[in-house]
Amino acid sequence: MKHSDDDELFNRLEAEMAATGSPDSGADVVDLDKARTARAESADSHTAPTPDGSAGPLPGESGGESGGPTKAVMVDRPAPTGPDYLGRLATAKRRAIIPAWLRSVAELKTAAAWVAGHYSHLAGYHALRSPVYAGRLALQAPRGAAKFVGGMLRWVADREGEPVRLAAVRREDAGEYLKLSRQRDGRVRLRTLVGTLALFVGMGAALAIYVLAPGWLQALSVGALVMALGAAGTREDAPVVTRAVEVTKAPKLTSDIVLRALGALGIPAINQAQSKGRDGFSFTAPITRDGPGWRAEGDLPYGVTVTDVIERRDKLASGLRRPLGCVWPEAVPEEHTGHLVLWVGDQDMSKAKQPKWPLMTSGSVDLFKPVAFGTDQRGRWVNVTLMYIAGIIGAIPRMGKTFLLRLLLLIAALDPRAELHTYDMKGTGDLDPVGDRVSHRHGAGDDDEVIDYAIRDFRALREELRRRTKVIRSLPRDVCPESKVTSELADKRSLGLHPIVIGVDECQVLFEHPKYKDEFEEICTDLVKRGPATGIVLLLATQRPDAKALPTGISANASARWCLKVMGQLENDMVLGTSAYKRGVRATMFSWADKGIHYFVGEGSDARIVRAVFADAVAADRIALRARKPREDAGTLSGHALGEVPEDDASSAYDLLRDILAIVPASEPKTWSETVVARLAELRPDVYAGWDPDALAAALKPHGISTIQVGRRVDGKVVNRRGIDRSHITTAIAERDGNRDTG
Repeated sequence: MKHSDDDELFNRLEAEMAATGSPDSGADVVDLDKARTARAESADSHTAPTPDGSAGPLPGESGGESGGPTKAVMVDRPAPTGPDYLGRLATAKRRAIIPAWLRSVAELKTAAAWVAGHYSHLAGYHALRSPVYAGRLALQAPRGAAKFVGGMLRWVADREGEPVRLAAVRREDAGEYLKLSRQRDGRVRLRTLVGTLALFVGMGAALAIYVLAPGWLQALSVGALVMALGAAGTREDAPVVTRAVEVTKAPKLTSDIVLRALGALGIPAINQAQSKGRDGFSFTAPITRDGPGWRAEGDLPYGVTVTDVIERRDKLASGLRRPLGCVWPEAVPEEHTGHLVLWVGDQDMSKAKQPKWPLMTSGSVDLFKPVAFGTDQRGRWVNVTLMYIAGIIGAIPRMGKTFLLRLLLLIAALDPRAELHTYDMKGTGDLDPVGDRVSHRHGAGDDDEVIDYAIRDFRALREELRRRTKVIRSLPRDVCPESKVTSELADKRSLGLHPIVIGVDECQVLFEHPKYKDEFEEICTDLVKRGPATGIVLLLATQRPDAKALPTGISANASARWCLKVMGQLENDMVLGTSAYKRGVRATMFSWADKGIHYFVGEGSDARIVRAVFADAVAADRIALRARKPREDAGTLSGHALGEVPEDDASSAYDLLRDILAIVPASEPKTWSETVVARLAELRPDVYAGWDPDALAAALKPHGISTIQVGRRVDGKVVNRRGIDRSHITTAIAERDGNRDTG
């Protein structure tokens, strides 16, 4: 290959020859190696330092003289002397001797349990079907016997040599044929003798077993012979033993497949490199098996980022010929933006069997320690520590946002010290398993009474926040050295520093309420900023992650984020943080089938793709019941879970119509108002004390019920007074509850 330095050298020589004379004046033989050396020394001399230490031309040369040829400027400095071999070894990255799954006790237990379960399943499956296998072999035994006898006869007759003899006949080679015939005759005589001896030995052994052997040995011998003949008679298209496990056939990931897939993305730099015979991707490590999939790692061409590949994840999956849920391109935070890690799973992440959640049937939680809540693409558990955080969950509808919030609240409920405040603003009852069993405060729906209930609770939480800051400030330094709630302080019930976990689904209902939106925003912003240090955790979930649904003061200070599928960059960055989309952390790449799969940012690490544990309403109710028991034993169950009503809500929690039905039996179809108010005062003195018939009439009027004249016989005379008709009460309740159900 011609070098550019050679071109420059020949140009200089040609210029010198033209200046000194014609070609006929004489010629010299030039040593090109010496010429290159001289040129390099000349170039270095032009930038030699001057006596004062500055770089400049040597004496007799002018950097600005004109008329001479332009001299090349050396812009690349000589390569610096790097560290020696030992120095490079000292900074080299060492691969772990023991694999990660073997260093983790949890992963080792999971792997061991899987292996034990797999082979137990195989043993049980085949043991149950062993009679069927034996029957199939017995039915195939005649065919196997015929096949065995036919094979023996062909062996004795030397049928394997027949094609060679026929070939000699076709060539009309008499000498070769006679030689082969004599060889066949010898083989047939020997094999006939061996076959005859084997027949007599077999018959003798069979006769001996029949005469001398016990019955169980005879049955075992006959059974073994039948099974052997049945195995010999098995057809390839009708196997006797069926598969106990259908293994997913995923192709092995190779460099050719990766390069083919990258070339199909339509990225110009990759396509240009591959069109010139280069790969367009430099592998920096061998393609290895990584969990239930393959891992490829390398550098993209200059100017191509991992984000460019993530944007074309669907095309990448097509190029790899794998389902979309199996293909997960990732960036490496500590590497440059062109360093790609491609993990290709054997199964779709949303369809692969997830390991059993350790807390599904047993166990408790310490909120100050990490707890597993999901698995990554490789099936490894991912932990979250709910203390000292404020969290945001965002997604479009039907992607598992509420289930994820409920899962986190269930984790909090399994710590008996935790006080839960749960609000289901959607009103479908998804949080009821936690709220009704465990929560101190719980509301469902967006009715005015629920909003009023919530704002009073949030006001009380703000006052609790202020109280806690004073308690923490008053504690000695040796007791509270970090000025925040610790697990030891939470254990001391006298301090009242137990964890408080607040979960709000569809939080945009609060922040967009026409009356209380500013107050909700102010309180929640304070809880997000100061709450984590005082043991208060706020978890907000919304299907509309925008500036209205998530005020910037809240979204900017939340330290934990869970983002399921969203539709655009704005929603993505509102949940995952500013510029997350540009860094390649894009929840827009999740498909509609990726239920519960999300990006998780927290625990002091970079964004990770996690599949949350799935716990339906039935499983959630079982877990909540299990969480309620230790609270009852410890005496920490309170509030809504005990049926208690807040003091401020005592007057607004009664149901007048149902209270009237409670104190007026069906045997009294019509009752005087003065009798009704007297009985109501006995039922709820704090509510109905002081009521008179006029107050009762005024209270019934909003329900569409009017008092009527009720006549009674007193001392033989009929007395008419204002009263109620019990049937009007029951009709009003039926209409009200029916309207509520339909709404």
